[in-house]
Amino acid sequence: MPPILPWIAHIYTALGAVIALLATGMTFAHNFRAVFICMVAATFVDATDGVLARGLKVKERLPNFDGAKLDDIVDYLMYVFIPALVVWQADLVPSAFPICAAIVLSSAYGFAQGDAKIASTDYFFTGFPSYWNIVVVYLYVLHLPQMANAIILGTLAVLVFVPIRYIYPSRTIVLKWPTLALGTIWAVVFTWIIWRLPAVDGPWTMISLVFPVYYVALSLWLQFRR
Repeated sequence: MPPILPWIAHIYTALGAVIALLATGMTFAHNFRAVFICMVAATFVDATDGVLARGLKVKERLPNFDGAKLDDIVDYLMYVFIPALVVWQADLVPSAFPICAAIVLSSAYGFAQGDAKIASTDYFFTGFPSYWNIVVVYLYVLHLPQMANAIILGTLAVLVFVPIRYIYPSRTIVLKWPTLALGTIWAVVFTWIIWRLPAVDGPWTMISLVFPVYYVALSLWLQFRR
């Protein structure tokens, strides 16, 4: 294998940071549809870079380069920092700075916890797994009152510290295939909602909420069953 090939996987992962830079510019331009499309693109990269890395055997061929650390940096930018910036620039909450600070600080704690991202023995996230990109899209589309948005975001920031285990959709064993099927349908509908912006009519948002409700219900059921 040519020496440059393993680096392709890391360059592909790092594209997420470039997408985050573009999303930052679009946020300050108040082009939030473009920001959300960037989020979709970054999520696609995040969902596929591991397959590429394993195929190119990057751990074996580049043992001194920490791809997991690079992945965490990109994830923090796209799943935490950019959504917090959207909350601020889109005026989703009153007095945005304290809420945005709570988002970035709580998730910094979450990302730094060794067992927070994945409980490796049975594949769960511990604490709210920084799905801020998804939450912010829903708050933007639903046009809830600012105070309601603040309560939702503040509660989720607190839940980062609460050791409730949330399912890892592609890896948690219990009901894995129903979860993957529902998650795939949800991803298509959610992308369609973003693509249609600024239009928010139709049943799509309510239909898409079925999977988040299922996700939380399954997570809580498995948590309290333990």
